[in-house]
Amino acid sequence: MSTDTVCRAELDSEHHGELADLVAAMNVAANRMTPPNGFRSGPPRTARPRLSDRKMSLQERGSRVARQPTIETKRVSITDADDCVRLNQYKLKNEIGKGSYGVVKLAYNEDSEQYYAMKVVSKKKLMKQCGFFRRLSAQGSNSQQQHDPFPKATLPLEKVYKEIAILKKLDHHNVVKLVEVLDDPVEDGLHMAFELMSRGPVMEVPTDDPFTEEQARFYFRDIILGIEYLHYHKIIHRDIKPSNLLLGDDGHVKIADFGVSNEFEGADALLSSTAGTPAFMAPEMMTEHELSFSGKALDVWAMGVTLYCFVFGKCPFYDEYVVSLHNKIKSKPVEFPETPLISNELKELIGQMLDKNPGTRITIPEVKVHPWVTENGLNPLPLEEEHCTAVEVTEEEVQNSVKLIPSLSAVILVKSMLRKRSFSNPFECQGRRAERSMSAPGGLLTGSWGLLGSSPLLHPSLRKVSNEGSRDGELEDLYEVDTFTECTD
Repeated sequence: MSTDTVCRAELDSEHHGELADLVAAMNVAANRMTPPNGFRSGPPRTARPRLSDRKMSLQERGSRVARQPTIETKRVSITDADDCVRLNQYKLKNEIGKGSYGVVKLAYNEDSEQYYAMKVVSKKKLMKQCGFFRRLSAQGSNSQQQHDPFPKATLPLEKVYKEIAILKKLDHHNVVKLVEVLDDPVEDGLHMAFELMSRGPVMEVPTDDPFTEEQARFYFRDIILGIEYLHYHKIIHRDIKPSNLLLGDDGHVKIADFGVSNEFEGADALLSSTAGTPAFMAPEMMTEHELSFSGKALDVWAMGVTLYCFVFGKCPFYDEYVVSLHNKIKSKPVEFPETPLISNELKELIGQMLDKNPGTRITIPEVKVHPWVTENGLNPLPLEEEHCTAVEVTEEEVQNSVKLIPSLSAVILVKSMLRKRSFSNPFECQGRRAERSMSAPGGLLTGSWGLLGSSPLLHPSLRKVSNEGSRDGELEDLYEVDTFTECTD
């Protein structure tokens, strides 16, 4: 379908509800393909997609086409339409989720004709919550600015960009994919387009309709593979819970939300900060003294709480007050309700994962071969080397998680120079450079060149950017900027 066809269809009143109808049809088709909990139509035990089939696909990853790299866009055009907000090629529709700093909206990409989940993060809220807008005290303010410019503003934004840098490098069947990042320095919103998980979280907790053991095993095996992949690449998730486990159209679980994740070096992460959801936090995080604890063990504990939620529909430890909740997590033993009835093997696994001593808590390699997980060896999970590939997120990649394009005028200049294969100013006529200096768009002769060498101490979103010139004529292909930077060094 061409762009012109799409536009004509939108102007027609009978197609006014096109997006809503498409989403509804998409959800219906997904439910027909894979009904809730991973079962297909017909007898659940015979028509259900076998885990052995999924294992085969993982083993054949070598012949699979690698994922497309995350698109990075620094020039954003936002306009209001009749029934939505347009963000470049995306049409932002209804809200499908909400977070601490923004919302998640349904987005339709008119170029690819596909739906995505667009996470919108407010930079101002990030800076405000970190106290950036509070006035510095007169005493010592000058010295603080000299040694640490924007100390409070960079911290929360760095966390977001670190999350982006991590997501850009991850490529696994059980980890949600980041498709595009749109971050205009002159706009407040930082937009991240994720693959759309149309069926939402795997479970809402609490619930009166928990999973059967077979259903819980099906989803839990996906979680094991996703967490093993993250740990293999030295990433601790720190917030595993049902609401961060999203269902794809194929009925499999994908791990999402890396907002509090940590990277580590060596065999394991030694953490000391508190992060995550209280009901899913491990007891070693609730000590009065600042001690370091294993990051991998934290994820195992949260997986144990999640597995408990799968089969009982509620958390093993709960209280309205955080202090009382912490006390229960630290001292109260795990109790298993009489109904629903679960197997002794499952009770044993949950008990080993919810071991209050992280030193004796079961590990991911041990969980993978547990009899309940493998159905007594009948359905073993893939080996680590069969579904994990090497990846490393460096400091440079964190800084460049969204590339900075300083101004539209600089891009026009670069494209013109490359097209003419000349490094002379294309906006100046010979013999009349002084008279024609004002004809250069964006004040190219009055300071725009300095933007290319802006201070590295400033965060990309806080650097000065030229606002002159029209933003209507957006340039989609901006990769030539890298070539220009190499030539001028």
